[in-house]
Amino acid sequence: MSATLHTSRLSPLHTARELASEFALTVVERERLGGTPKAERDALRASGLLALSIPSEFGGLGASWSETFEVVRTFARVDSSLAHVFGFHHLMLATVRLFATPEQWQPWFELTARKHWFWGNALNPLDTRTVVKDRGSWREFSGKKSFCSGASDSEMLIASAVDEAAGGKLLIAAIPSGRTGITLHHDWHNMGQRQTDSGSASFERVRVEDSDLLLDPGPLSTPFACLRPLIAQLHFANIFLGIAEGAFEEARSYTRNESRRWFKSSAQHSHEDPYVLGHYGDFWVRLQGARLLVEQAAYELDQAWAKGASLSAEQRGQVAVAIATAKVAASRDGLEICSKVFDVTGARATQASVGLDRHWRNLRTQSLHDPLDYKLHELGDWALNQRLPIPTFYS
Repeated sequence: MSATLHTSRLSPLHTARELASEFALTVVERERLGGTPKAERDALRASGLLALSIPSEFGGLGASWSETFEVVRTFARVDSSLAHVFGFHHLMLATVRLFATPEQWQPWFELTARKHWFWGNALNPLDTRTVVKDRGSWREFSGKKSFCSGASDSEMLIASAVDEAAGGKLLIAAIPSGRTGITLHHDWHNMGQRQTDSGSASFERVRVEDSDLLLDPGPLSTPFACLRPLIAQLHFANIFLGIAEGAFEEARSYTRNESRRWFKSSAQHSHEDPYVLGHYGDFWVRLQGARLLVEQAAYELDQAWAKGASLSAEQRGQVAVAIATAKVAASRDGLEICSKVFDVTGARATQASVGLDRHWRNLRTQSLHDPLDYKLHELGDWALNQRLPIPTFYS
């Protein structure tokens, strides 16, 4: 990677665009190989963008969620795996902000900004194999956890475990990734999102102090705390939209510079073929609609975030509807575009060296982690019965 990019000299978005241009040079080969994109993660550390969403009083750049997600989308257009772990890093920071006391999250924010910490995920609330044992003055986490995106090469982890003695209550903690007893398995070998390190982790009698636990106010405890799953949902909506935008731009370049017109076409060039133009018109309409919905949802999230503890359940519910709507549109339209780009690029665009297929594989892989049918069910209940989504870790 090139020399350090300083966000004090460049705007965060400019910095992100510079980084994305570098990531684009190697993404096809890296995506084929999988594994941890160590050099690229270190470039993100050096850029200062890991402090993007941290308020300026704690050494961060003080970006809104709209600004943060614009950077996520910038990366997703080129490399959705890096966009994923970068966005998850900021989701983990939001987790400690929403679930913990100021005495906990403020020092974590300051250390993250000063030391360029990367935060990883080992939360997955649907995987209940990690359990808690009470050791008096401390707790012990033991078990396995799947889908630990960004855990490799991280300094801090958000981890969860089930407290069976408390009726199955979920305890969430912020712990150093290198703490004794934590093993991160490099077992993520999926068809897409190949450099997210979303494999499994093992916890073998990991000591968790009371000061590590996020108990005040804790998960899903207040309307404000219930913004956490909405941030996660909008994160993915921006990744899906970014992937679709990236597929569109790569296809556009290929159509104009590489594609050959079909022998029956009356056009002189592929980019003037009426059927090709019709497809691009459809792509444009889909992208514009998804963009407007995603940007509106981000605006509503910013408004809700600014309300803090005064946010009402009704207001939180309205944001949930906006974000679910945006995610459905970004997912459906993104998958359609990423599949149909081959209709406007042709058979030669399927060469592995082009890498155009990665966009569909990446979006399809990530979209399956939260079934669209259940998102539509929630939206249908709102549209028909005016019932707002019930807060969960996925809505």
